[in-house]
Amino acid sequence: MPGTLYIMATPIGNLEDMTFRAVRILGEVDLIAAEDTRHSLKLLNHFGISKPLTSYFDHNQKFKGERILQALRGEKNVALISDAGTPCISDPGFNLVRAAVAEGIAVIPIPGPCAAITALSGSGLPSDTFTFVGFPPARQGKRRTFLNAMAPLPGTLVFYEAPHRLEETLRDIREVMGERQVVVARELTKIYEEFIRGTVGEVLAEVAQGKVRGEVVILVAPGEAPQENALPLPELLERLLNDEGLTVKDAAKKAAEITGVPKNAAYAEALRVRNGGTEC
Repeated sequence: MPGTLYIMATPIGNLEDMTFRAVRILGEVDLIAAEDTRHSLKLLNHFGISKPLTSYFDHNQKFKGERILQALRGEKNVALISDAGTPCISDPGFNLVRAAVAEGIAVIPIPGPCAAITALSGSGLPSDTFTFVGFPPARQGKRRTFLNAMAPLPGTLVFYEAPHRLEETLRDIREVMGERQVVVARELTKIYEEFIRGTVGEVLAEVAQGKVRGEVVILVAPGEAPQENALPLPELLERLLNDEGLTVKDAAKKAAEITGVPKNAAYAEALRVRNGGTEC
């Protein structure tokens, strides 16, 4: 019989969040596959665990994944851990899990900390429906396209972001989605844990006051539900532009609020309507 692959959640900051079950299984497996073996060695030393370690991350997953599968085929039990939190969440671990499942190898998740769920539970934003969307693209153009696709989704949106791109991403969220309520959660479970809440503009103003450090989760509240019996977008924009005399920018903003259409799409349609229905 092949071995078992354990998907092992580890603390995202506070080592007291390590579960009894996780400690026990890490002490029992034959091999531990870690995102960064040096980082994980500190965790293992803290709990007095001494086991063979191998690295498994984005750039070596194909080669190391096969070696891990070989160990599993050879009746070895393997634990997969990341630097922090639950493996396979914005992490290449899902490829290893998929390969193990295809070969009939048992995969057992050991639940525990996850930054996305931790942030959501303390955010105060609606949690009955939410979408985890991982890291947005680093380049602004692709990021705005990505945000535009996310804007109509129901429920709270949960992003991961690097601290040095936090302000850029918040500005793009405001540009694409409008002044929604957002929460920035950082340094979760650590000494300097912080939740920054408010409109995008309010949170941007607070974030800009100092350099943000540590892992960051951005949560975006749902957009306003479209108003019932609203006019079709072209007719609404024609009324706002011609009857009310609004500028293209203001008409697009108001139309987006009324219909729930993303701001970028409303702006493009407003330009078309202003130009007499021709593409610009």
